Amino acid sequence: MQRRLFTRGLALTALLVATAGAGAPATAESPDPAQTRLHAAIDAVLADSRLDGAQAGVVVVDTTTGETLYDRNGDRRLVPASNTKLLTSAAALALLGTGHRFTTDVRSTGNRRAGVLSGDLYLRGGGDPTMLAADYDALAAQVAAEGVRMVTGKLVADDTRYDDTRLGPDWTWDDESYYYAAQVSALTVAPDTDYDAGTVIMRAAPGGAAGDRPAVTMTPANNWVKIDNRAVTVTEGGTDLSFEREHGGDTVVVTGRIEVGDDPVDEWMTVWEPTGYAADVFRAALHRHGIRVLGPTVLGRATPTEAAPVARHDSMPLGELMTPFLKLSNNGHAEVLTKEIGRIISGRGTWSTGLAAISEYVADAGMDTGTLRQRDGSGLSRRNLIPPAEFVSLLTAVRDEPWFDTWYAALPVAGNAERFVGGTLRSRMRGTAAANNVHAKTGSLTGVSGLSGYATDGDGHLLAFSIVLNNYLASSVKSLEDQIAIALASYRVASPTTARVAVPVAPQTPRVPEGLECSWVKPIAC
Repeated sequence: MQRRLFTRGLALTALLVATAGAGAPATAESPDPAQTRLHAAIDAVLADSRLDGAQAGVVVVDTTTGETLYDRNGDRRLVPASNTKLLTSAAALALLGTGHRFTTDVRSTGNRRAGVLSGDLYLRGGGDPTMLAADYDALAAQVAAEGVRMVTGKLVADDTRYDDTRLGPDWTWDDESYYYAAQVSALTVAPDTDYDAGTVIMRAAPGGAAGDRPAVTMTPANNWVKIDNRAVTVTEGGTDLSFEREHGGDTVVVTGRIEVGDDPVDEWMTVWEPTGYAADVFRAALHRHGIRVLGPTVLGRATPTEAAPVARHDSMPLGELMTPFLKLSNNGHAEVLTKEIGRIISGRGTWSTGLAAISEYVADAGMDTGTLRQRDGSGLSRRNLIPPAEFVSLLTAVRDEPWFDTWYAALPVAGNAERFVGGTLRSRMRGTAAANNVHAKTGSLTGVSGLSGYATDGDGHLLAFSIVLNNYLASSVKSLEDQIAIALASYRVASPTTARVAVPVAPQTPRVPEGLECSWVKPIAC
């Protein structure tokens, strides 16, 4: 793909803005009038004081013609945050297929007679990040339907499909208890249909009177996570609660106050060992269905090849999983898919094997992998470095893939209020030319913001773009990304407007804590 660099610098930008009213004609040495207006508009956005001292990379390509419409620092290696998920998701669809499913099954060793299983019961994880407590209950119901009423041996939780490295090597320690940095296991459980695997929802409701402890419950109910409730109910002063899980343990300490009459407070927390958490939920389900397991629960032991099948649950196909994954920027899904790719391609479910396969795929798709570094599947690592031009290379190349329509539909859609359509863009660019037009992946870390995807311009051409902003000190630069996306959605080669260069106006973006995706803030912030 040829790239035409816009290199005339600030002097030309100033000249364009100064002469825009005169409608300067295109020459052989300058872009045509439409590109002149686009360049000047984007340059004006990037001149915003919030980017003083920061790094900005922006590339725009017309996928219909292959022409580069804009390139500012396109070859600069920048921290991409969750834009990294574009590589992971594309490789997963290409290497695993839209129909790929994760299987969680139950197997047994020993003899069965008169309702007694004289042996061990194995719960074997297949990496499914969408397993709910209800799915474990359904597995238990299948075991009961097989006539099993007692297991004399152990309940073995088999998570050996992937390695036992739970956290990305570059993830920051202070993210560890927050649900967007959950531990990765081949056997896990999610608390709701956002499918944040390896987390539990803590709920604190006011006590009956001042001085009482709040009522703290968990979803799903379990005996794996412990609650140390030090909070108090008050009659005045407002609600201010904190939930903390210390490193290396599964006790959540609740402190602070909650006012009488206030709504309950919910907090999503990671668990320390997802395998044990899932086994605990399954063991409770077995008990509800009248099945006693006499032996202890054992974690991390492989299921014998001769073990007989007893029950099975298959996940939704990967094509469907792309929706919660990309719409909500689900980090856990990205990391599971990375390890699953490694398992399928090389037989080892590790980050290193998965990342190697992803790299090979995106290289075949046209990315110059010699110019980038990917350290995890989700983008939580600050050691990820990807030039905006390489994102655009991928975005352009995958249009020819048979799964492209599935992928395109799974990307967040600007300004669409439906949560599983708009996703992390549902509150952005509403009422503009970009609304229900721009399909793009967001990205957020402290001092890092990105937006990479597609905009359909006024001529009906699909534009691929990447905006990556680093090292700014402002609380948010999302509105600058939105201004550029709106300009792209409004772009027309034969535009009737030639008089003035105007910076697009973007509606106010939602208030989200610095460095977080809006869908990472629970309850839903976008």
